[in-house]
Amino acid sequence: MAGASLAQSTAPTAATLSPHDADLIWQKATAKFEPERRALLSDVDKGISQGPFRADWTSLQSYQAPGWYDDAKFGIFIHWGVYSVPAFGSEWYSRLMYKQGTPEFAHHVATYGPQSKFGYKDFIPMFKAEHFDPQAWAKLFHDAGARYVVPVAEHHDGFAMYDSKLSEWTAAKMGPHRDVVGELSKAVRAEGMHFGVSSHRAEHDWFFDGGRQFDSDVNDPRYAGLYGPAEAHLAKKDEDLYNDWTYVSQAWLDDWLARTTELINDYHPDLIYFDWWIGHPTFRNTLPKMLAYYYNQGAQRGGVVVNYKQGDFVAGAGTLDVERGQLTGIYPEHWQTDTSISNASWGYVEHDTYKSPQELIHLLVDVVSKNGNLLLNIGPRADGTIPEDAQRILLAMGGWLKTNGDAIYATRPWRVFGEGPTEVVGGTFQDTKTKPYTAQDFRFTTKNGVLYAIELGWPAGGKTVIHSIKPGDHVRAVSLLANGKRVDWQQQADGLHLSLPAKPVGDYAYVYQIELAP
Repeated sequence: MAGASLAQSTAPTAATLSPHDADLIWQKATAKFEPERRALLSDVDKGISQGPFRADWTSLQSYQAPGWYDDAKFGIFIHWGVYSVPAFGSEWYSRLMYKQGTPEFAHHVATYGPQSKFGYKDFIPMFKAEHFDPQAWAKLFHDAGARYVVPVAEHHDGFAMYDSKLSEWTAAKMGPHRDVVGELSKAVRAEGMHFGVSSHRAEHDWFFDGGRQFDSDVNDPRYAGLYGPAEAHLAKKDEDLYNDWTYVSQAWLDDWLARTTELINDYHPDLIYFDWWIGHPTFRNTLPKMLAYYYNQGAQRGGVVVNYKQGDFVAGAGTLDVERGQLTGIYPEHWQTDTSISNASWGYVEHDTYKSPQELIHLLVDVVSKNGNLLLNIGPRADGTIPEDAQRILLAMGGWLKTNGDAIYATRPWRVFGEGPTEVVGGTFQDTKTKPYTAQDFRFTTKNGVLYAIELGWPAGGKTVIHSIKPGDHVRAVSLLANGKRVDWQQQADGLHLSLPAKPVGDYAYVYQIELAP
């Protein structure tokens, strides 16, 4: 397909193609999959009828995440796909290469030629994944201390990283010719970790709409199976869920439900992460069906997890995810934050920079102290190798967790999450706004009657005070978790005073194991 020459002079554009017509072109391109789609939708109806969850929000609010997830604390997210080939800008290259005036558009024309001659589809043969080793990936994630792994099964670009029966545009049939999700599921579970998937397909309804505005391969009906309806997205900003009248057909909703069901049936994920556009009003009747079906299946094996964000669900019907952000205090329900190990992108891009192990360990500690999990993303290269800097950072985190994991895994929040001068900026997309922590910043967790006080810096002079531990908290013993060495302590009116032994190996965060009298 690379370099295909397309006759586009009479192709429809957004100016001539109505939303209804755009959807019909996509429907025609995918009509051959209709029998399988209908069979999957029938599975949903049967699964809902078998309970215990019904397809309504009142019933879905009885959702409860399984214990393994509450205990896991740390997972790995993976953004890997065709967008890893251009490795420019971000994983949204697939959209922005068709948005006139963007750096991605200019880069694409200068590097590959006009989008009428070389479109996104032409990257697929270049996505060979020749060094993809799922067992090596899984071992790395295990050694990093992760307890669950969540690859993106399908990004907004519409290219499935699994063996779908509803599309020919899949990694199993093109590019790598491998069922990436299937191979990863086996490798991850063989390492004793839980396996999830992420679906971003909801946004695909409009993701390539920029290509409707000029002479591009998006307008060629031969490729509608990949590019989708490419409906004109009417929100002023892509993240604006509200006052957005983007056209979404029932056929598209049915296909979204069938594709999600296919992932559930074929890969039995322990967790599904959904990106934000499932909160669009047109999904209000379809979304509860999917949740009821998945929760009913999961109930047979101890429960499953669904991550949602930006108010897409009724509170309590899933697990809240705060994208690239944190919460300012202890959240009563278990929650999750997801962020990328890299600073610029979720997918691999050349010349990217990375967060430090200390920054990520401090983020993990802060999130866990507030009743949350950290889902940390990596972006492998198109050939299937994981950047060396990312590997180094993951292994550094794993080394810290191997020593200090008792203060993280299976813990619960204390009466306060922490103390100290450094304040977190709450909300989504705030992860770059928090200042570095100091030796006066502590975070607290508890487990089996033990209080863990995690100091986010080594104090000058080897002395520190934990002000949140009051005289009424009867301390029995204090030790450094890293090496078990006893810590001299004294309770005073202003808190617990510690005189520390030599600084333990590791420069990230220091855990005091504090035994309290019942």
